[in-house]
Amino acid sequence: MSNRLAHETSPYLLQHKDNPVDWYPWGDEAFERARKEDKPIFLSIGYSACHWCHVFAHESFEDAEIAELLNQYFISVKVDKEERPDIDSVYMTVCQAFTGSGGWPTSIFMTADGKPFFAGTYFPKTAQHHTIGFRELLLLIREKWATHRKELFRDAEEIVRQLNRTETLSGDADPDLSTLAVIQFERMYDEKHGGFGRAPKFPSAHNLLFLLEYYKRYGNDSCLRMAEQTLLRMYLGGLFDHIGFGFCRYSTDKKFLVPHFEKMLYDNALLLLAYCSAYTVTNDVLWLDIAEKTAAYILREMISPEGGFYSSQDADADGEEGKYYLFTPEEVIGVLGREPGESFNRRYDITETGNFEGKNIPNLLKHGPAGVSGAAELSALAEYRRKRFSLHRDEKILTSWNSLMITAMCALYRVSKKDIYLSAAQGADRFIQQHLCDGDTLYVSFHMGKLGARGFLDDYAAYIVAQLSLYYATLDSTYLNTAKRLCGKVLAEFADTEGGFYLYSNNHEALILRPKETYDGAMPSGNALMACALVRIAQLTGDPHDQCEAARQLHFLTQSAAPSPANHAMFLTALLEHTRPPMKITVVPEPQADIRCCARALPPDAVVVLLPGPTVEYPLKNGRTTYYVCREHSCLPPVNDLSELD
Repeated sequence: MSNRLAHETSPYLLQHKDNPVDWYPWGDEAFERARKEDKPIFLSIGYSACHWCHVFAHESFEDAEIAELLNQYFISVKVDKEERPDIDSVYMTVCQAFTGSGGWPTSIFMTADGKPFFAGTYFPKTAQHHTIGFRELLLLIREKWATHRKELFRDAEEIVRQLNRTETLSGDADPDLSTLAVIQFERMYDEKHGGFGRAPKFPSAHNLLFLLEYYKRYGNDSCLRMAEQTLLRMYLGGLFDHIGFGFCRYSTDKKFLVPHFEKMLYDNALLLLAYCSAYTVTNDVLWLDIAEKTAAYILREMISPEGGFYSSQDADADGEEGKYYLFTPEEVIGVLGREPGESFNRRYDITETGNFEGKNIPNLLKHGPAGVSGAAELSALAEYRRKRFSLHRDEKILTSWNSLMITAMCALYRVSKKDIYLSAAQGADRFIQQHLCDGDTLYVSFHMGKLGARGFLDDYAAYIVAQLSLYYATLDSTYLNTAKRLCGKVLAEFADTEGGFYLYSNNHEALILRPKETYDGAMPSGNALMACALVRIAQLTGDPHDQCEAARQLHFLTQSAAPSPANHAMFLTALLEHTRPPMKITVVPEPQADIRCCARALPPDAVVVLLPGPTVEYPLKNGRTTYYVCREHSCLPPVNDLSELD
């Protein structure tokens, strides 16, 4: 027999009309029955073309045992997100607030008055890879409903209170959102293993960047502790490739031991930025060492002969996930010899029993960073590994991902002062200019001599930020001029008169929807990156128009971020830069000054303005290159050497 969805018109709902689950469409009937029978509601949101929605349905909603649990202990409601975007928007925000991420299918457990107390996305029928099974979850929630009802109601009331409080925010950019985000991160933080939430754990380096920037400005020790511990655990575990370097996509477990083994360019770019930021804050050389190892991987395996960066490396080798990265003790001894091999095995936890499917993911979780092996040993094992198996590499070159890596390489250059990183950044920029640009029009991708689609907001926003990073690294005004010009193009072609920027421009094909993405997923949103770009351009130019555009974008994102600040970390970083600006240095060069040398002398986290020469307001001191420094709303006397400020 069909359930109540048989009377609906939505293709997605009709796909579920023959489930043994007693589905309700969204409406009073479901909520009234939940109140009458004193049951929680299970809300499932999806759409007809959603792969994991279908997997969830086949595994669980078509299963008689699962259906019996749902029918006996819950009132089940099915919603098509394309028909009811209002419901989808509300409960996607809930899902992000609970989990730090979102997606479809969206799964919400809530009271009869719609107040949520648990949220997630897809759940396998039975536990897999440390992910709770749906059957187990249903039984757990049934037990909590029966024995800890007050706690569930309290949690539901609290999340609703928080969401209602932040949804009412309006007016100017609200710095309190940053504080609320810190509170959310503290609630999600894993004190034992680092990271946020439960497995799987994603690097989400933009979250760590925000915490480090918050610490710089407010001295919040909790922010520094969360960021440093997470950076350390990600490095010590198998998420980091200790043999060939670079970071994998995410950790499937809470310890950062077992990764999903694919390596993505954008993850490594964002993590490079985070480790550079940690080094800037703490001067701990460990963070710089990890950043340089990550860059070494990129420059060895992920750069094209023409200077562009490739997209990714697969997780699979010889048809098995992770096989490329795994070792047995005998293999290590065979490569290094008995004594050094046994020593390596002890340091990197390589045992006969193994830590992943009978083999071993090298890691330092037991012995810490002091146990790192020498370059010769690692090189020998890396060479053995390359000969043993091969990895497929996706060699398409993406504008947005390359732009993030340009920004990361510039950051590493500014903290290390090593020219190799600036050269890599400039090489990738030349590649974009030569192969992914037509005037001021960007394109998404380049592969096998062919361009992809015309660029979207993320491409422009990331590239503008990259241009600003190149300007800070070199003080070459060409990069600043390009950033300002492209910013004008984005304002003309992507901006919404109501605030924010659409994903695609006025010149793209018009679709039935024109989204404005604001929350950060695996990568920062285009709107958040535009906030960073606009704030930095306004600080560089001091132009009232630029300042107005920056304030307008911050105002728009304040409203969007209010329900769940922790999911908008990159915007909040821009907000911190706006409300508590970094040190600003105005450089007045002497005649024939070496501008590149001036740039190298600058601190890595300062806003820098290069003047063409001395002015009445900014004269030279002693006839030499002069630095005018302002910080914390006060300006210091001009100096010829920045070391005079210490």
